[in-house]
Amino acid sequence: MKINVQSIGLTPHAPLEEYLDKKLNKLETFYDKIHGCQVFLKVENTGEKANKTAEIKLEVPGDDIVVKKTTTTFEESIDLCAEAAKKLLIKKKELA
Repeated sequence: MKINVQSIGLTPHAPLEEYLDKKLNKLETFYDKIHGCQVFLKVENTGEKANKTAEIKLEVPGDDIVVKKTTTTFEESIDLCAEAAKKLLIKKKELA
């Protein structure tokens, strides 16, 4: 699966990109028809500590799956997005 990462207001470091690749490539085990993946990483301009947003868009036949989470770290946001996407992929596979 091809993963395209776009970051707004930051430059992702190599360990974060490796973490992202590892997490998102696992999603193919739940649904093998994923064509591509868009990831948007953004630091929100709020006074809160939970200002790291990860948005994942999975390109699958039919409707694309979009998941967005905001937490205190990008790793945690990615974890929550991956978990939500996994549930949606399993549901999509069962309906197919």
